[in-house]
Amino acid sequence: MTYAELEQAANACGLALLGGFHPDDWQHMPAWTQTLILLGPQPNFWAEFSKSDEWLDGSPDPMDRWSTRIVSELALKLGGEALFPFGGAPFKPFFTWALQSGQAWQSPVSLLVHNEAGLMVSYRGALALRDCVALPKPTPKPCDTCAQPCLTACKPRALTSAGYDVPMCKSFLQSKDGHENKTLGCNVRRSCPVSQSYARMEEQTAYHMRVFLGEKR
Repeated sequence: MTYAELEQAANACGLALLGGFHPDDWQHMPAWTQTLILLGPQPNFWAEFSKSDEWLDGSPDPMDRWSTRIVSELALKLGGEALFPFGGAPFKPFFTWALQSGQAWQSPVSLLVHNEAGLMVSYRGALALRDCVALPKPTPKPCDTCAQPCLTACKPRALTSAGYDVPMCKSFLQSKDGHENKTLGCNVRRSCPVSQSYARMEEQTAYHMRVFLGEKR
C-alpha cells in the first residue's frame, strides 16, 4: 500500500496522516514494524466523530473509544497493529515519534507544531505496519520563517517560552475574561499562522476545553 492509499483510507473516517518514519528502535512497538504512521484529526473530523455511536451514547471518554475502534479497524485491514497515546502507563512516546516523522517539531512554546496542522496538531493513534511504505520527504520547520506570534499570544502569560503554568491557564479559562478562549480555543494555538488554515470546528474546541477543565460533556 502506498502513502497516498493510506491517506485515502484515513481520510474516509475523518483522520489525517500526520507523517511517519521507518524505525531503527522497536521499543514501544512490535519488533516487525517497518513503518510507523501517525494519525490525527483532519479539519472535517468533528463532522464524522459527532455522528458516531461513541459520541451519541453519552458514556465517558467518547473520543478515546472512537479512536480505539477506528484506528484498530484500520490496522486490522492493513495487517498491522494500532498504537495509542492514551490508555494508561506505560504511555507510548508520541512526542518523540512526531519529531522522528520530519513533519513536526518542538515549537517556541514547546508544544508540537506540524507542517500542516500547526499548533492544532494532535494524535489519535498510530499504525505499526509490516510493509516499508515510501514516506514524504521531511519539510522545513515553519517556525524558522515565522514571526512567532505564539510567544506573546497567551493573555494570562500561562504558556510562553518559559513554560506552561497549567493551574494559571485553568483559572483564566474559568474566569469571565477567559470565556472566549474556553469557547474558541487557546490563543497560542490559534495564533499560529499554519494553524489558521487547519481550523477546528468550534464544537470540537469547546469539547476539548471542557475535558481539560474536568467538566461534563
